[in-house]
Amino acid sequence: MKFFNVLKQTTMLVAVCLTYPAFSEESETIKVGVLHSLSGTMAISETTLKDTVLMMIEEQNQLGGLLGKQLKAVVVDPASNWPLFAEKTRELISKEEVDVIFGCWTSVSRKSVLPVIEELNGLLFYPVQYEGEESSRNVFYTGAAPNQQAIPAVDYFMNEIGVERWVLAGTDYVYPRTTNKILEAYLLANGVSEEDIMINYTPFGHSDWQGIVSGIKKFGSSGKKTGVVSTINGDANVPFYKELGNQGISAEDIPVVAFSVGEEELSGLDTKPLIGHLAAWNYFQSVQTRENDDFIAQWKKFIKDDKRVTNDPMEATYIGFKMWVQAVEKTGTTDVDAVAEAMLGLTTPNLTGGIAVMNRNHHLSKPVLIGEIQADGQIEVVWETHGTVIGDAWSDYLPSSKDLVADWAKPISCGNFNTKTAKCSGQNF
Repeated sequence: MKFFNVLKQTTMLVAVCLTYPAFSEESETIKVGVLHSLSGTMAISETTLKDTVLMMIEEQNQLGGLLGKQLKAVVVDPASNWPLFAEKTRELISKEEVDVIFGCWTSVSRKSVLPVIEELNGLLFYPVQYEGEESSRNVFYTGAAPNQQAIPAVDYFMNEIGVERWVLAGTDYVYPRTTNKILEAYLLANGVSEEDIMINYTPFGHSDWQGIVSGIKKFGSSGKKTGVVSTINGDANVPFYKELGNQGISAEDIPVVAFSVGEEELSGLDTKPLIGHLAAWNYFQSVQTRENDDFIAQWKKFIKDDKRVTNDPMEATYIGFKMWVQAVEKTGTTDVDAVAEAMLGLTTPNLTGGIAVMNRNHHLSKPVLIGEIQADGQIEVVWETHGTVIGDAWSDYLPSSKDLVADWAKPISCGNFNTKTAKCSGQNF
């Protein structure tokens, strides 16, 4: 009997020893979810953001990790499939038990993720310009709101170029439709007549632009200066700009200002038809600062390709990651509630020479830059704001949202607080 007791104890000890290393490895890592399309129509833009997160994780681990633990990336591919974004989010939080997620590009993917991330109390850093009209406690919006990109771009067209007729061309989903709704209201409020506004939508991956570009050309032949405000997303930009060139439409004739075309998209295009057209962002690779030089060098070393470029959503990812690390170090935990509260008011240098601030509405303070596309695919700054602009979660130009503010600091702790009724509707804590 004594022999069998010893054997039983030894067996139990061996079992514990065999399982302990796996438990130890798991407990000594902090998991970072990476939720970007690596295939499908949005892979042209999102793959680079996946690589950016991996670069930031590598850098942080080389600095000793976080809270004495190494960071581990958990990468999934939602494949430009909007419902799949929700499924992958649930998998990342419930199965993989990630502590934070960096991901999404399109607003339709973010909208798909939102109910899941709120239900499971996850944490999402969203790095791309969007239409506003949203503020979630579980999301930090490090890309531009409309008042940090779309409205300044329209002002530039109107005041600097003298545009009088407006083509609002976008991909058919929530971001272009809501942004153009805001811009249409803004234009009408500034005295533009309805007959001088043309709005057009095309599906993701649209390739046949001949008829649409012909319509734009005809609309611009009235004698009034015409400009195109483009919220066309993904790989549809390639045939769009190509068709502009095919029909002889130059930037001098009908300039285009794009909100979703950056250095990464330009690197795969014949830039001849694009020279002189514009892009509105909060960062360009061409900006000359020590911080940007260091970031570019870090990126090229990590990606092992001197031809790879940087872009605005990469900077937004960089800023969000730096702030998340700060918040975790400040609180001593990756707990979502603690981190979300600690994020408010955090600052970190941006790459354009200023300071990014995370405001109480979960939006950053950002500079606004208008750039002109060059022959080499780079974008040269032609206009910028003095200092930074605080992102506005709710547009002042839509009746449904003009009285709303987002304020996630106590005592309000609400994403859509009505300043007239002093009441909060929707998610609040």
